[in-house]
Amino acid sequence: MLISALPLAAVSANQDQANDQTRRLVRQIMLDERIPGLQLAVVKDGQIVLSEAYGLANVENGVLASRDTRFPLNSATKAFTGVAIAQLAEQGRVDLDAPASRYLDDLPAAWREVRVRQLLAHTSGLPDILDANGLLGAGSEAQAWTAVSARPLEAAPGQRFAYNQTNYLLLSRIIARQSGMPYERFLATAQFSGARMARTTFGDSYDLIPDVATMYSLAPRATDAADAPTRLSHWFYDVPPSLWAGGGILTTADDTARWLVALTEGRLLQDPARERMWTAERLADGRAGAWAGGWPVLNASPDLQVAGIGGARSAFVVYPERGVAVVMLTNLVGANPQRFIPRIADLYAPAPTAAGPTPAARPSPAGPPR
Repeated sequence: MLISALPLAAVSANQDQANDQTRRLVRQIMLDERIPGLQLAVVKDGQIVLSEAYGLANVENGVLASRDTRFPLNSATKAFTGVAIAQLAEQGRVDLDAPASRYLDDLPAAWREVRVRQLLAHTSGLPDILDANGLLGAGSEAQAWTAVSARPLEAAPGQRFAYNQTNYLLLSRIIARQSGMPYERFLATAQFSGARMARTTFGDSYDLIPDVATMYSLAPRATDAADAPTRLSHWFYDVPPSLWAGGGILTTADDTARWLVALTEGRLLQDPARERMWTAERLADGRAGAWAGGWPVLNASPDLQVAGIGGARSAFVVYPERGVAVVMLTNLVGANPQRFIPRIADLYAPAPTAAGPTPAARPSPAGPPR
């Protein structure tokens, strides 16, 4: 009996050590990066082995961050959209190789040959509905659609990777049409419910949603003098409903971790569909693109690493071959937690020595609604 108990005791001791090291690392990162508030969840072999909140959800009022505090995923939402499309493909309601025009009959003629998988992987060549100031033309969602749909392709479909939000606006329309319900309801029905994501919803800085962390930035204001010291300021972001598929989810690290467990256990997708979703899209010349089906591919082989990265403040990375996933959500634009997640993952399951340098994913820009 003593011998059979030893392996379990050893695993428990190693787990405790990894958790303690992670806590120390997170506190140091928050200090170094001046991050006000942070949520962390670590999944190992299908179990959430660490889930904690640190710091302040709201600095000016001294509101502590808790495990119930909602943080925006911003562009990490695209991974959920990728799962939604993969679910519809698994059900035979969407063909990833079909042109988007099979499901959307109002596309401009020049866009009609863009394939669904190219929308997911940002290889469509479509123009972006956003510019540096937000929606094109600084008008309504309808005006922005009119403006972007009048623009030609920026590249032939499949020719190059170019991140943009038009892709995910179209994907949300495909999901709504093929599922028979609005995008957000399909996600709630097909993903949030099954993964027990009770704290997950949609919104942005302008929506009145309880328990949402206030967003901050250390970037200088336009009115600051060139030599002004950095200071913490509010950061506002705007995600209109038409772009929720690209950046609208508000959630917690706990909910995200439960979703990742459900995904890797096959409760949201069967293994072949999930593996296909996590395979980098090939460009027309045969090279692997930077993204798979809604997920940046940080490393392909060995040691597959796929991620959700959003708003320069939220990220999760899955290491399927190691049985590890790490979620880190912050309320500081520029924190870029994807920089620190690999160090945490290594504490629970070190990277294989045969793995070469991990190429950096192209992070989503910090501006709204990325």
